[in-house]
Formats: sequence, structure tokens, C-alpha cells
Amino acid sequence: MQAPNLNPSADLAYQKAILSSVSRTFALTIPLLPPNIEKVVGNTYLLCRIIDTIEDAADISAETKQSLSALFLNAVLEKAPVEIFVQACLETLKNYGNQDELDLISHTPTVLRILHTCSQSDQKAVSRCVSIMSEGMSYFHAKQNREGLNGLAEFEKYCYVVAGVVGELLTTIFGNHSRACERKFIGHEKLAIAFGQALQMTNILKDAPEDKTRGVSWKPVNVSQTELLNIAYQKLEDSMTYILLIPKRERGMRRFCFLTFGLAVMTLSRIANRTEFHDKNEVKLSKNTVMKFYAFTNIAVTSDLLMKAFFYFNSRLLAK
Repeated sequence: MQAPNLNPSADLAYQKAILSSVSRTFALTIPLLPPNIEKVVGNTYLLCRIIDTIEDAADISAETKQSLSALFLNAVLEKAPVEIFVQACLETLKNYGNQDELDLISHTPTVLRILHTCSQSDQKAVSRCVSIMSEGMSYFHAKQNREGLNGLAEFEKYCYVVAGVVGELLTTIFGNHSRACERKFIGHEKLAIAFGQALQMTNILKDAPEDKTRGVSWKPVNVSQTELLNIAYQKLEDSMTYILLIPKRERGMRRFCFLTFGLAVMTLSRIANRTEFHDKNEVKLSKNTVMKFYAFTNIAVTSDLLMKAFFYFNSRLLAK
């Protein structure tokens, strides 16, 4: 069993601080959410970041990654003491370069304490998300190679277990805290998956040069960049529809989704505007661009027309 949460304010302060260290984007978007939702979404992001850190470790075998993922999932599901995972993971990743991510792993007990202060319905949704992601990524650990994934079906599956499931989580959490959202989302579950997948496709295309350097590709073999951008555009269309389902009075939820979505749209447009690039910094949005868009979202989320206009004018290169 997890130790009691004796100092919840200190735990939450750690969550906020480490979030800004491991993700510039989500440190900007997650605080836009209402406080109860901010806590659980921020917490879920950190749990997912731990899974990603295991995947990103280039110098350990697929079998070792699978073992660490299983230990982590057991800790989240309270099937084994969290300390077993922390000790094994830190020992295995002792040569890992990102100290912030190692610090996060060492504070896995803190992250789980915060999770257990959330409602039972939110905890259930997070456990489902982490289970699917952890088990799904364990499946793909053995498939890492330089050539890429075996076709579009496998690519779709990868994008689902890594991020589509997060779209499902957000839908559940939003619905848990807003009856209006819950009613709007009924029958539109596939849009939530597309929202997550669109964000993941952006990361895959943006990070492709770095992945190639470490001998990995998450793109499907025999599928051109133009085809992938077109698939991403279709998922972005569904994502726009998904965001528009969120009632305007749920301003924080709308703005969180639209900001994340818009940054993906602009990044993919920069990728589409190049025949090739060799470093993600070549297509990375500048801090000035991000902050200007951040300010724009404060106005845009009050108008469906303005949000649609942004998408239309910034995605034209993707719709070829």
C-alpha cells in the first residue's frame, strides 16, 4: 500500500516544479485546466513521462525495458511496492543523460501519492491509461529498429497506445468533472483518439532525425512523408471537431486542448514546408511564436469561427 500523504502541498509543489523541467509545452498548457483537473492531468503526464523515459533509454535491451515497464505498472496498480521499481530503474539507467527525468523516477512515490488523492473515478481512468500505455509500449520495445514500423496499421496502433489512449483519458476526466462535457462527448470517442494520435504523429515526424541517429524509426515503412502529413491532417480535422464539442463555458478545457492542438498544427506546417530537415530545432517553434499563440488562444476559444479560421489558414500545406 502507498504511504499516507502527510504533506500534500509539498507533493503538489514538486509535481508543478518537475513538470516545468520535463516538458516546456505541457508546463504551459496543463495549468490552464481547472485545479482538480490540472492535478490529475499533470499527474498522468508525469506517469507517462516515466514510461517514455524507459523507452528513450538507448543503451538498454528491449527485454530490460519490458521488465522495468512491468515493475512500474505493478507499482501504479499497487501490486508491488513502488520502491522496487525505483531502485531497479535508477540502477539500470545510471548512465542516462537527463537528470530531470531521473529525478522524476526517484520521486515516483510522490507522484503516486498525489494520484491517490484524486477521486476514485479519476484514479480508475488514469490506471487504465497507464496500463494500456505501459503494456503497449512493452510490445513495441521489441519492434524498435532503424527501418520503421510494419505498415500503417502498426503505426496507428503505436500512436494509439502512446497517445490515443491519452485522448480517451482526457475525455473521461473532463466528463467526470463536467456533465455538459460528458453529454457532448457521447458517441464521439473516436475523435478523442484522433486528438491524441495527431499530437503523437507530430512528435514522431519532428523527432525523426534524432530517432534515426539512435537507430530507431517510428514511421511506417514504405509510406512517404507527404502521405503521413495527409494522415496527420485528417486526424487534426477530427481533433478540431473534438475541441469544438467542449462547451464554451468550460474555457480552461477548451484552451488546454486548443493550445496543444495549435502548436501541433504549426509544427506540422513547418515540417511540410521543407523537403527535409536534419535536426528538430529546424522545425521547432520559437518561444516568441509559442507565447503569441498562447495569448491568441485566450480570445480564440470564445469563438468557434476564429478557431476554425486558425486551423484553415495554418494547415493548408498539410491538405495536399
